[in-house]
Amino acid sequence: MLQSSTAPVSRRDAQHNRVRILDVASQAFSSDGVDVSMDAIAKLAGVGPGTLYRHFPSKDALLAALLALHYERLDRRRVEIEAEEGDTGRTLELWIEALGDWMQAYDGLPEPLKAACRVDSPLTPTCRDVIKTTERILKAAQDEGLARRTMTGRDIFLGALAIAWAGGTTAAAESTSNVLRDVLRDGWMEPKTSPGGRH
Repeated sequence: MLQSSTAPVSRRDAQHNRVRILDVASQAFSSDGVDVSMDAIAKLAGVGPGTLYRHFPSKDALLAALLALHYERLDRRRVEIEAEEGDTGRTLELWIEALGDWMQAYDGLPEPLKAACRVDSPLTPTCRDVIKTTERILKAAQDEGLARRTMTGRDIFLGALAIAWAGGTTAAAESTSNVLRDVLRDGWMEPKTSPGGRH
């Protein structure tokens, strides 16, 4: 009887610790970037390192859990864009902007996302899902002759990631991201076309 009565309490404590860690980590990453150490997060959350690592074996695992929440918002934005835009080229352009916002959820995030594209990490499944969605949006624009057929969803993802990285550097001007998005658009756009049918 004792074991069955204490088990739910232990589960509740574990769930409380997980929520607390995620909340504290999100605040820490938002204010100081993803370079905040796991030990610092454990201290801020008021838990021991062992408790932190039981829930999140690595910083990438912690980031993956946080990005799952940001991904939900990204997907809602995708639904909005596709509902509002009948032009597939403009849909792709707005999706790339949304990707950039998602990739800059925390300062320094583009680095672990880039690494997740090279080797498997807890962030890799999320990156694959985003690339798959990007591929679908790109293909719709390609089918209408608005995007180059030589481009892939992975190309677009990596291009957006490069812009997010560059926009987050201390040397970047306020207009850097906008300028680079224009460059990327010129890269994926079929020559003599533009989103909205402009020439």
